Amino acid sequence: MTKSRLDDGFTLVELLLVVAIVGILASIAIPALSKAKAVSTEASTIGSLRAINSAQAGFAASCGAGYFAPSVTWLTKQTTGKAGFLGLEFSSDTVTRLNYRIRFLPGTVEPKSPASCNGLAAAKGVRDYFISADPLVTGPTVGKRHFATNPGITIYQSTANVSPIYTGVPPSPAKALQ
Repeated sequence: MTKSRLDDGFTLVELLLVVAIVGILASIAIPALSKAKAVSTEASTIGSLRAINSAQAGFAASCGAGYFAPSVTWLTKQTTGKAGFLGLEFSSDTVTRLNYRIRFLPGTVEPKSPASCNGLAAAKGVRDYFISADPLVTGPTVGKRHFATNPGITIYQSTANVSPIYTGVPPSPAKALQ
């Protein structure tokens, strides 16, 4: 009885052909996945800046009599029977998230600011603030852009660190995020 060709399994040529095809598909897919990861990291960072801006707006409107919190930690403190304005993942004024360093810088302290609803003493509120987000490492799989915002709530992007500016538009190369 003779053995049929089908019982022998794959030949070395067939196996090498399959490995080559998988390699080609992987080489096409990996750069696209890396770019998607970088874009998602940048989007998450922009979301963090928006969250801090929203928390500051809420604090100023309902708790700070029009003045902003001088620190991110004041935004995480609970008010009477309510949660804080910002989640606890922002535990300090400098936080590292997803390869980005997010820094909060308070502006000018307003001596006429009243005590807030979450325990901030009188004369401690600020008129303005600046938040920046800078990548710790740049490359194809991580974010490349720098971001910044202030009480004007516009988020700016740049190819370099954005100098702190508490009101108005930062200097070039920073431009408003569309």
